[in-house]
Amino acid sequence: MDNIKTSFEQYKRLLAIAEAGLYYAKDPFDQERYEEMKSISLSLLSQDQDEIKKKITFSLEKEEGYPTPKVDVRAYIKKEGKVLLIEDKQTKEWALPGGFAEIGRSPKENIQKEVKEETGLTVTVDRLLAVFDTDLRKDVPQVFQYYKLVFSCSVLDGSFIENIETSSSGFFSLEDLPRLSEKRTTEEQLMILERENLPYVE
Repeated sequence: MDNIKTSFEQYKRLLAIAEAGLYYAKDPFDQERYEEMKSISLSLLSQDQDEIKKKITFSLEKEEGYPTPKVDVRAYIKKEGKVLLIEDKQTKEWALPGGFAEIGRSPKENIQKEVKEETGLTVTVDRLLAVFDTDLRKDVPQVFQYYKLVFSCSVLDGSFIENIETSSSGFFSLEDLPRLSEKRTTEEQLMILERENLPYVE
């Protein structure tokens, strides 16, 4: 059973990588490769696990397309009363470090991965601070509904390294915020995160 579970987890992880690739890939050849990766994911399960494979296939087909909110995870890191923000390389707008939660990773693992990739910092995840619902915002309409989970984090080590996503990072006070990426982080959300009666849930 442990081997079956391991195979199933590998399948889910490969499927997640393929779907992420299809979402971000621009080159048609890359898209074709990710489509192929997605289509052959079930072959990871060996022939002697046919029954399990059938159950997994049935389950996936049954759930395919069911509309559920997407999950966005963000890190809230403070230093000397200021909050850490990162600058998007393309839009030049700022937001809390984070991004889409990936399948196969826990919320804690997703946060640590995103912070490391976007800031170069290694962090511990302390506690959940807030859950924001993008459907409750009418100022910035979005096609999909997102649950934005914001976690308090503490820095262990590391320093900022420019990467493909972010061009800079810095600590800011609420009185001196840069131009924010309204789809990712708003001034109102940052003010809520300063409250004492947390966690906050919309």
